[in-house]
Amino acid sequence: MKIFSNTINSLEQALNQSAIRQKVMSDNIANVDTPNYKAKDVSFSNILQKEIGNLQAYRTDERHFEFGSHSKENFKVFTKSPTSYQQNGNNVDIDQEMANMAKNQIQYNALVDRISSKFNSLKTVVKGGR
Repeated sequence: MKIFSNTINSLEQALNQSAIRQKVMSDNIANVDTPNYKAKDVSFSNILQKEIGNLQAYRTDERHFEFGSHSKENFKVFTKSPTSYQQNGNNVDIDQEMANMAKNQIQYNALVDRISSKFNSLKTVVKGGR
């Protein structure tokens, strides 16, 4: 018997993805002056497209979507194209990285607020509405 919905699990996965993005962007910023360093990025959509072909589940109606198992590795870190923004061969665009980091931080904070709200709702239910 399933007690909780998949919402908490989905929020946890989104928080993990945001943390992975933060780490990759932090690495890029830390290496902004490293000669020949190539910026890295994280891709989640490629894995999603791959998984869509593997989705299977029991459906009670033919109009329902098919869903299946989830892969443990749901992201891929890759090196960005071999361009250079600096004389030393480095391709880290610090302005872009900082903007992406700010966006990621806002998303992370929103996810934390949402999961906190879910846990507060569960706490209220456990306490009997008091």
